Amino acid sequence: MKDFVKTMLAVICGYFVLRIIGFLFLLFFLVGSLAGSTPSLPKNGVLDLDMSTILFEEQSKDSSTPSMMSMSFDMTPVVGLHDAVEAIHFAASDPGVKYILLRADAAVIGMAGAEELRASLAAFRDSGKPVVAYVENPSNGSFFLSSVADKIYMGVHHGGNGQLIGLSAQLMFVKDILDKLGVHVQLIRHGKYKSAGEMYIRSSASPENREQTQEMVNSAWKVLGGTIAESRDLSEETFNALIDELALNLPEDYLRAGLVDELVDHETLLGKLCTLAQVEDSKKLGLIPFADYVSNHVTGLPGRSNVAVIYADGDIVDGKDYNNVAGDRFVQIIDQIRKDKSVKAVVLRVNSPGGSVAASEKIRAALDLLQKEKPLVASYGNYAASGGYWISNGCQKIYADATSITGSIGVFSMIPEFSEVTRKIGVGVETVGSNKHSDMFSLVRPFDKEEMQYMQASVEDIYERFVNLVASSRGMDPARVDEIAQGRVWTGADALEIGLVDEIGTLEDAITYAASLADFYSSDEYRVVGYPQPLTFIEEFMNSIGQGADEPSILSGTPFEAFGDAVSGLKAQTPGLVYARLPYALEIR
Repeated sequence: MKDFVKTMLAVICGYFVLRIIGFLFLLFFLVGSLAGSTPSLPKNGVLDLDMSTILFEEQSKDSSTPSMMSMSFDMTPVVGLHDAVEAIHFAASDPGVKYILLRADAAVIGMAGAEELRASLAAFRDSGKPVVAYVENPSNGSFFLSSVADKIYMGVHHGGNGQLIGLSAQLMFVKDILDKLGVHVQLIRHGKYKSAGEMYIRSSASPENREQTQEMVNSAWKVLGGTIAESRDLSEETFNALIDELALNLPEDYLRAGLVDELVDHETLLGKLCTLAQVEDSKKLGLIPFADYVSNHVTGLPGRSNVAVIYADGDIVDGKDYNNVAGDRFVQIIDQIRKDKSVKAVVLRVNSPGGSVAASEKIRAALDLLQKEKPLVASYGNYAASGGYWISNGCQKIYADATSITGSIGVFSMIPEFSEVTRKIGVGVETVGSNKHSDMFSLVRPFDKEEMQYMQASVEDIYERFVNLVASSRGMDPARVDEIAQGRVWTGADALEIGLVDEIGTLEDAITYAASLADFYSSDEYRVVGYPQPLTFIEEFMNSIGQGADEPSILSGTPFEAFGDAVSGLKAQTPGLVYARLPYALEIR
């Protein structure tokens, strides 16, 4: 009887499990079909670039159509930056698009990405079609984008949350709390500006770290603030005075300063949009959602000749991680592209703060092989620093956005030790080893003098290799590279002046130049193909299951959010490995 009951229960459970699995697959199929279908658009109308409704990423995700927009798991459209720029270029010559309505409030896009999107909007204006911007809660980034417009309208209602107040970078230091916990971090590094790990061994920024961060913020603000001032016919001095005196608060302040053209309510805005579109009422305005326009007009049609764009987007890690720039995985991708006869030129798009030296070495070696057979050009996004610069500095030409973060030519190793913690909690640790130093990475005792020298020698060796690699690739004297290296970070604008990059330009500029090296003289002669091939919806879902969901932090949205990041960063370091990475994920507000 027991066996019969067990069998029946097993059959019933199996039946329901199969039904659930079948339902899930049906759901995935329906969602995938909806995401991949071509939306119906008005024949004539206004292209509505509402950036609060779109997630902008380096690369589109849907692998079934290389240039197709996809959906995030919360069903928010995800648009690759290259696809967005291509769609805006297409709209410039599309008779069905009368003008672009830009709503940049709540935009989720990095500074370098904002530069590239703004450049494409400026080109759209140059084609003879207007860009109209509407703002309610302007921020540094959203107003930088909005300033490209022919007309800027601002909501007349008070109570907004404008934060056009200049840029700032927050540095978090956790040494004091680690001391209280009994955790001590042993940091081995080369470069007086190499501040990676500094947050664990200091209570405040070193003079060198503060110097480089201040100059980096100043350089980025000169690009953003200077562009806004020029677009609105203000001097930089006048604009900065408005910022310093907190003179931009209420909508009337923006109007009085000449930063917006008119204050409007919703009905007034619709009326002006209708007048510009030459229609009688808003029902005939024909607003075209930007993500839908991308799906319809950026098709990635097949061709015999391709320009490949390799997106090195994320931390540089060992292995075959699908969410970062994994050494083994990217070597396979680069070799595939090298052997693909349809690929005539390659652009390496770097958006990485660096990471594993071993993985960087592997990727660089594969790229060197590729460059012997095909033109290779680099394009820098928000970050191309440390390991990100390691893999890319040998390219034939390097383009960077003015606000790209690059350089950080330096290396470090970081090993925490918890001997005081074990004493405090009453845990006795006794290690039995085969040799004198076999427990040096046990984390339960500090390094002795010999072990510290051993690690320092490894760091020095890799730093010297890094410097010589840059010197050889960039045609510079090693002493000069060492002078501008030392782990220091630079904006793209400053990197141009010291020879770390060749030109300020966008991903589109890099693609055009790479195509010219392959003797393509028109974009009609080739298509752009992105690598790695993005994951399908189901692949991405399964990958997310394997990772597990991130737990929300109680610190999220507070000034102490970076503390959680710092702890995660400490956990992520493998004892004994040497890293070429930015000090931390720099977020300039």
